[in-house]
Formats: sequence, C-alpha cells, structure tokens
Amino acid sequence: MSGAASKPEIVRVRGQLANTKRKLAEGELTVGFIGGSITDERAGHNWPEPVTRWLVANYPQVRFAVENAGIGATGSDLASFRAKRDLIDRGCDIVFVEFAVNDNGVATDRRQKTREGLLRQLLASGTTDVVLVYTYCQDMYGPMSEGHMPPSIEEFEVLAEHYGLSSVWMGMHAFQEVKAGLMRWEEWLPDGLHPTERGSYSYGRSVIGYLQTALASVDEQAERADAGAAAGLPKPLDPGHWQEVSFVPFEKVRTEGPWTVRRWVTLEWIERALSTSAIGAKLAFSFDGRGLALAFDFGKNSAECRYRIDGGEWKETSRERPAWCGPTGWLKLETITDDLPGGRHEVELEVIHGNKPDCAGTRFDLAFIGVIS
Repeated sequence: MSGAASKPEIVRVRGQLANTKRKLAEGELTVGFIGGSITDERAGHNWPEPVTRWLVANYPQVRFAVENAGIGATGSDLASFRAKRDLIDRGCDIVFVEFAVNDNGVATDRRQKTREGLLRQLLASGTTDVVLVYTYCQDMYGPMSEGHMPPSIEEFEVLAEHYGLSSVWMGMHAFQEVKAGLMRWEEWLPDGLHPTERGSYSYGRSVIGYLQTALASVDEQAERADAGAAAGLPKPLDPGHWQEVSFVPFEKVRTEGPWTVRRWVTLEWIERALSTSAIGAKLAFSFDGRGLALAFDFGKNSAECRYRIDGGEWKETSRERPAWCGPTGWLKLETITDDLPGGRHEVELEVIHGNKPDCAGTRFDLAFIGVIS
C-alpha cells in the first residue's frame, strides 16, 4: 500500500486545526465523535470523556457542546448515512472518526468507499476539522507486535494523506504502555476489544497529547492554506465513494399487508420505523441512484426478507446474529448493492422468517431506506 508508512508512529500531524482554533478564539466549540462501541457515549467512560474533560479544563472561557454519535457494532457504511443529521447539521467544528476496528472485517474496496464518502461529507463545507483515531482489536496484535500497521489502519492512512488529516493511533499508545509495564493487559482490554476506564484514559491521553501540540502551534499562513484547501476537496481516490447519499421517505413506499409507520422510542438513533411482524408482508418503492442500503432495529427476533430489483432474480438476506446480539436494539445496515447503473430503479421486498436457528422472531423494523448516488 503506497502512501502510508509502516513504522508505528502514534501521532501524525497534517494540517493546523484552523477551524477549531478559530472557534476556540470565538469562545464556542462543538466537538463531534463518531465510531463504534469504543466511542459510544453510553458506556460512560470511553475515550471521548477524558478528551472532553481536558478541553473544558484547559479552555474555561469556551462554551463546549459535544455531539457523540458513536454507536456500538456499526461501521463507516452506516456512518455515511448518519453524518449529515448527527454531525453536520449539529454544527460540529471538529470531528474525531473511529472506525478502524469496526471496519476491520470489511473488504478493502467496500470500506474505502464508505470511509471516503464519510470524510468527504464532513469536509465538504470547509468549516469542520477532521481527525482520524485508531483503536485496537485482536486481529491487529500480529502486525503491531512486529512494528507494522494493520491493513485497516494502513488504508485509513492513505485517506489521511490524501485529504491532509491528522491521525492518532490510540491503540499503539496503549499497546506501548502495556509493553513498558505502565498498564496491565487486563486493565486495558479484559475482553480483547472493549477498554476499561483505565484503557479509555490511555486512549484519551494520546489524543490529548496531539491536541496539546496542535492547538499550541500558531502558523497563520498554514491556517489560511488549510481553510482554502478544505473549501475545495481533492479528487476522490475511489469514484465509487459514498458521499452522495439520500433517503426514500416512507410516504413514498407502497405497502401490502399490516404495516405501520411509528415513532421509534426503543432505540434513540431511530426517529421513525416502518414496521411489521407479518410473514408475507410486502413493500415496493422506486429510487434514483446506483446503490441501496436498508437500516434496521435488528436482533434475534428480527425476520429476514427477500427482494428483487428491476424485476430481476429474487435474493434473500441471511444476517448473522452473534451471541452478544439481543432480541432487538442493534442499528444494523444491510447493503443491498452499490454498483447498479445510475438511474431509476424499482424494488420489491417481502418479509420471510429466515428459517435459521438464530432467527427467533418475525419482527421487521425498517429504520430507513438509504440511496447511494
């Protein structure tokens, strides 16, 4: 992978955080976070907490707002559909992106498309600084113990170089603390993935170290260059990136069977859901674009479906339900396709049970219909 060095540098500084410095000087800063369970605010102790506390303690004259959009067991694909509502429309001045772990099991071509689309959305206005942060999962042990970057991180670094984004390898910072005897492994990751409060503090300290350096530097010429570069994005590395996404309103969906559109009160990231529990219930809708993704309130009680596009062959979903998965409560994205010819397409869908041992119910709770253009 050209363009990304393999030596284990923890912090790589690119750019000057011009927007963040300006907003700090004005006395008001909105900080955004997006990632998986390692970032999710509901844990109460994850790494955004020490980072936020450091900012508040060191800039007492500034009013801070925090928009933590992290959700466990989600990746950059779902984030591409969430960026506008949960970060951009909330006026984030700086956003920390953490998906090296949750994208780890996704094929390179797919994860690079979704990552690049997410980053281009965040950078498009030129008024948001973006910092990439990388945590740790057990698959990364081999490369890291040999001083190399795991592929998921190395590929993120290619995007960081292309878009001039600073990055912080939080996982390497904690890994080196363990190697130095400053922290025991079980203090960091008792389950091999999710950090304890001590592990989260280690992650946070690496980001704080970056911010101490980046926010203390003053380079007005570079800051002006930063602002000018951000206003005009470079050409994408992958023309199939997911920057242009939209939604099919439920009001445009044709239904057959007992469906309801209801306000969703059981999962905070869903505003409304199109819902049924009837096997054989059907949907049909049209969309303009090259890709389609469906998001669900998913779990062991969720039904599967079969679908076809433009009158083609029927296909069935067969989603994994890991042991940790509950009956509902997982905001899960199912990517149907992202390589259709551009233009108008017709979709037909029918709810089926799934006939699998781990498919224990017939709930079909559709959070949104996402379109990739």
